[in-house]
Amino acid sequence: MLTHSTRRWLAGLGVAGAFVAASATPAFAAPPASAASAENLDLYANNVIVAPGGIEKWVTLFSLVTERQPGNYTVKVDRSKVDGFADVEDSGDDCTESGAILTCKVEDKSDDGTYLNFVSLVIRAKADAKPDQKGELSFTVTPDDKSGSVSYSSTVETGEGVDLSTNEILELKGAPGAILKAPFQVTNRGEVPAKGAVLYVVGADGLQPSKRYENCEYTEGPLHDFAFACRFDTTIGKNSSFRLDDSFGFTVPADSWAPNNFGGFSTWFTPADWDEYRSEAELPAKIGPNGTEGELKLEPATGLRSRQTDVNPFDNSTWVDLQVTGDQRADVVARGATVTGDVGATVALTVGYVNNGPAAVNTGGTESPWIGTTVTLPKGVTAVRASENCFDSEDDEWVPGKPGARVYRCFTDGSIKKGQKVDYEFQVRIDQAGGQAGEVKLRTGHEEKEIKDLNPANDVAKILVNAAGGAGGGDGDGGSLPITGQSTGLIAGLGALLLAAGVGGYLVAKRRRTRFVA
Repeated sequence: MLTHSTRRWLAGLGVAGAFVAASATPAFAAPPASAASAENLDLYANNVIVAPGGIEKWVTLFSLVTERQPGNYTVKVDRSKVDGFADVEDSGDDCTESGAILTCKVEDKSDDGTYLNFVSLVIRAKADAKPDQKGELSFTVTPDDKSGSVSYSSTVETGEGVDLSTNEILELKGAPGAILKAPFQVTNRGEVPAKGAVLYVVGADGLQPSKRYENCEYTEGPLHDFAFACRFDTTIGKNSSFRLDDSFGFTVPADSWAPNNFGGFSTWFTPADWDEYRSEAELPAKIGPNGTEGELKLEPATGLRSRQTDVNPFDNSTWVDLQVTGDQRADVVARGATVTGDVGATVALTVGYVNNGPAAVNTGGTESPWIGTTVTLPKGVTAVRASENCFDSEDDEWVPGKPGARVYRCFTDGSIKKGQKVDYEFQVRIDQAGGQAGEVKLRTGHEEKEIKDLNPANDVAKILVNAAGGAGGGDGDGGSLPITGQSTGLIAGLGALLLAAGVGGYLVAKRRRTRFVA
């Protein structure tokens, strides 16, 4: 079950800055709330910064509660504190207008685990708006059963408009272990000098930064393959271009599967736009610790005073394509188990696989495999506890660790290097005497594509249960804890996808001016 703060955090990744109206959620996300109960709605709405002549942005009010009884609501939006500098319109919802007040009727028919989108508003700066004007949009939500009301507010701010742009694609090519220069660049195509910039980069495992700089923040742990943000106190004059200094590059991991292709992207933000993006849904002030290997530089800069926002963010991103050359794969070996016990006893059963290398697996890329494991338990035993990384193959809801299934699909998040094991731990009750057999079968592939490892013959292993007639206990195949087998592993994998989807949605939503659903 996700905590309140985790749900809010994931929602921020899904809404992607100020442009996304709603986000999906896993089936195990939240406890149900009572029907149309105001105090249980857990409201959230994002903040935006806009500029005269810039693009429209979106403010969306929604409920973070994902399992609800159907109900109807009235939403009142008070625009009076932003009317002097911004136009605020509903995006086609069932709303009526009376002066500064919008009144919207919302019918919630869904109990399928999605966020409830109450209202989405289009925000534009007025032509005569001045930088640094700020006000609040106030929302009041009342269930139609009159059980009470709940309020929330978001901030609308005006900034000075600038226009940053960059190259659309950066193509890199190299063998495992190679250090590849990555000359990310930014150009100011506007009339206003841009003071400061933030470069945000997200990539797959094969795109690892060669150095970690003092002015860059880096994610840690299994949440992302990698992501980092670098801040530059640089004034970029109109029609001026800058690029990262020559010390910056990516190192292709020495154990990378090859040949392969990895993808990533970078986005340039103004400092204010980065704050807007990062602060969605109470994201932390930093995405991770700073590096220690000197400062990554652009040209020196001097100051401007107003906060700035990009009037044309459609051309701020570079899609990175890395082609890994060579011939290096891996042999993953299924690991079965033999357990013994009396009928009625509950015994430990640990199965999984080991990577014999030389390449790492589960690293992403279009030509390298993600390892899926099918665990078919023997007849005559019942799983009373299953690994949190395993799901009943017959269960459409994919509840992690659900007991009672015979066939499980198991997945592990994160890179598995040479010599590392992945364990899936079960507790099984022996229900029948005599010998029974099941199996562990690996699927080496990527999405719908099968990718053979070095020895497909060892991708299947037996599970044997030798049951005696009486009651008693038994010991299973022990082994270490899973490398990434905690219940957080799959949630971390979801965080990585949402992070990538977040920035992607930020750009797509602005380009298409439609809502993005992660």
